[in-house]
Amino acid sequence: MTQNDHSRIRVGDSQVGVTGLKGAIEEIAQARGDKTDFEVARALLESLGKQNYIPASSRDDYAKALLQEFEKALGQPCQETVKESVSTVVLSPGCSQCNRLEQIVMQALTEFELPAAVEHVTDIKGMANYGLVRTPALVINDKVVVMGTVPSPRKIEEMLAEAHRSGAG
Repeated sequence: MTQNDHSRIRVGDSQVGVTGLKGAIEEIAQARGDKTDFEVARALLESLGKQNYIPASSRDDYAKALLQEFEKALGQPCQETVKESVSTVVLSPGCSQCNRLEQIVMQALTEFELPAAVEHVTDIKGMANYGLVRTPALVINDKVVVMGTVPSPRKIEEMLAEAHRSGAG
């Protein structure tokens, strides 16, 4: 495994971080032979379960997501999972403005009852994955939409509603 082998994948309705995915895919691809998709997914689960928390209740969702990542990495056709929710990430070192941004996002999601995954990344390396320059920042559906400011609750509501409409179409 390379030191920076950290990936973000969609598992069910959530974005999750996975350590060692690229290395596991390379290792299993070399030894694949005539393994079925089920066997490949099981091997990925076994390999990645040593370094990552994979809840027993979500193993099937992880297996599907990992198999999809394996197929994409090998350039094979795969069925993309459909986003059923809005994915939000607040990027910040944990300052009061950053915490305020997260609270506004959560209030807006609650008010509109939007299905969503909410993550707060405080790790510098994690923030760098988004090309972050200034905090606080807000990422909606993998796109940085706010950087260096806390927009009004109304503006955040509009961005979330638009992301939900775009994802539902």
